[in-house]
Amino acid sequence: MTAVTLLLGTGIGVGILLIVASVRSVPNPVESPPVAHRVAERFPHLGTRAALAAFTALFAALLTRWPVGVLAGAAAGFFARDLFTSRGQQRQQTDRTEAIASWTEMLRDTMAAAAGLEQAIITTAPLAPAAIRPEIGGLVTRLQRERLGPALAAFGEDLADPTADLVVSALTLAASGEAQELGELLASLASAARDSATMRIRVDATRARTRTSVRIITGVTVGMALLLVVLNRSYLTPFNSATGQTVLLAVFACFGGAFMWLASMAHYIEPERFLARSAATPEERPWS
Repeated sequence: MTAVTLLLGTGIGVGILLIVASVRSVPNPVESPPVAHRVAERFPHLGTRAALAAFTALFAALLTRWPVGVLAGAAAGFFARDLFTSRGQQRQQTDRTEAIASWTEMLRDTMAAAAGLEQAIITTAPLAPAAIRPEIGGLVTRLQRERLGPALAAFGEDLADPTADLVVSALTLAASGEAQELGELLASLASAARDSATMRIRVDATRARTRTSVRIITGVTVGMALLLVVLNRSYLTPFNSATGQTVLLAVFACFGGAFMWLASMAHYIEPERFLARSAATPEERPWS
């Protein structure tokens, strides 16, 4: 019976997750990326999420023997990273933005010493901030076998950052001879990047209380449910019927929606990138 319950609950959970992923994905009228790519983009660390979902589903099956309990356990494990995420990821993105600003200033100062753009990139690569040094090292490697334009396009894809897109655009225009006063432009972009990093820090500080509330409310709710199952199972006897499972599903859906809403309030929404390349043919890609 436990195996059947686990199988049914897992199947329902996978079906709901696929429906959510398809609804949340916005189709591109020009090009529709593969479903696997959209799911991986919407839910990063998919392997870890799946492992946690399987573990919590099995734990819920052994503890409750309810199909809805298995479903709730799988959902809790799958979205645990969103509910209990730390500030590390936000801080890492802030450090990356500050690193882009510092490297942009390095380029400006090096080019002011009568160095060309390619030479400035090669010169600043060993001194670049650690947060983006591997990507800049990849750019220097590409410059040995590619023209500056395609190398910068690949560099922008490696960074995959909206702020970096601005810098890459300026450098690409400079490489084609269409940018004037590149030093002043780089200085303005560096200042904008630092302002963006400062804004991230302020937003993160204001949302710290929300993240703490999410952890406390989630922990208390889950702990209370576990105590009822372990210490007062007779109180939950009405939920053993089909009607009880239906009511329990509605209750879990309400709690799950509230938790995800709280978690979304604590997340920083990234601006859209405007240099993201599509999976088009090489002839259709920009700067190729």
